[in-house]
Amino acid sequence: MKKKKVLGAALLSMTMGLSMFTAGAFGQAPEAQDSYRVLIQGPKAEQAKAKDQFGTRWDFGANGFTTTVNAKQYQALLKNKTLYVETVSQVQLEAKPGADAQAVPSDRTPWGMEAIYNDSNLQATSGGGGVKVAVLDTGVNVAHADLTGSDEQCKDFTNRRSPLVNGSCSDKNGHGTHVAGTVLAHGGSGQGIYGVAPEADLWAYKVLNDQGSGYSDDIAGAIQHAADEAVRTGSNVVISMSLGSSSKSTLIADAVDYAYGKGVLVVAAAGNSGPNANTIGYPGALVNAVAVAALEDVQENGTYRVADFSSRGNPSTDGDFVIQERDVELSAPGRAIESTWFDGSYNTISGTSMATPHVSGWQRRFGQQIQA
Repeated sequence: MKKKKVLGAALLSMTMGLSMFTAGAFGQAPEAQDSYRVLIQGPKAEQAKAKDQFGTRWDFGANGFTTTVNAKQYQALLKNKTLYVETVSQVQLEAKPGADAQAVPSDRTPWGMEAIYNDSNLQATSGGGGVKVAVLDTGVNVAHADLTGSDEQCKDFTNRRSPLVNGSCSDKNGHGTHVAGTVLAHGGSGQGIYGVAPEADLWAYKVLNDQGSGYSDDIAGAIQHAADEAVRTGSNVVISMSLGSSSKSTLIADAVDYAYGKGVLVVAAAGNSGPNANTIGYPGALVNAVAVAALEDVQENGTYRVADFSSRGNPSTDGDFVIQERDVELSAPGRAIESTWFDGSYNTISGTSMATPHVSGWQRRFGQQIQA
């Protein structure tokens, strides 16, 4: 399914470029040799036997199921002529702190908020009521002073024993808490920082471990879960993913299509492999995901300049007014972004990971147009 580009005027009024940037890979971690997360496909009867023998982490129906096996079991599966077996790919973060964490923010409405709101005198942000933003990341410190009270769901998809643990979404990395703050930080008791949509509700889904890596089946499962929850609760849901890989995961691609079919907007980082063309990463590169490039606080040709690290899109389809795979749809502030941190403080990070939540939060004003 293709999406028309209908956002130009609206975004230009917010000084956000609609140029085609593309995205970089965040890296693929090597699989440990003592155990393997695998996707198993084949005839239903043979799959059933394998499920009984190895157990099931995620069941993707006709697309097979995933499980974890030891090295001996993996070698045996590779020799099984009735089953198709492949290792499950991983994704990893690539954002790095640009400064030491601070007890209080240097600016309660950082430059990204001023750019999004097109107001250099912005004192506070507002809005987002009725919107649920599912942040799929390293978890979120939902007890942070600027996030407390915003969390509606808190779930862990990384636990080795269970694919889904309710009431747990701890973040010891910082990335997820930073992303969540950019989406919906509410300023705390009067000295904290603001996000784009402080009245939105947070669905904190931990899909990456504390080192910033995670399995694609867990991410796919979380995407499908968010879409199902959107239908169950009758909610307007945005899925925000500041993660990626250079390679396309069929599991994640199918999950994004599933969410899109349920009316859920999926926003993802373009990647940090710029400035060359055709460097966009997945899942941002997917047709049914909105890929976000990063801007920096430097004016060039009357607008904010694209950060050099930000991945670019496919120049051969630039300007054709049809979103295709490996195109970048939007850009937003992504360099030197200050936000909430996992230990209750504040930190400054750069990356398309930081640009993505600006768009995820702002969808309350143009989300339906993106999906048109």
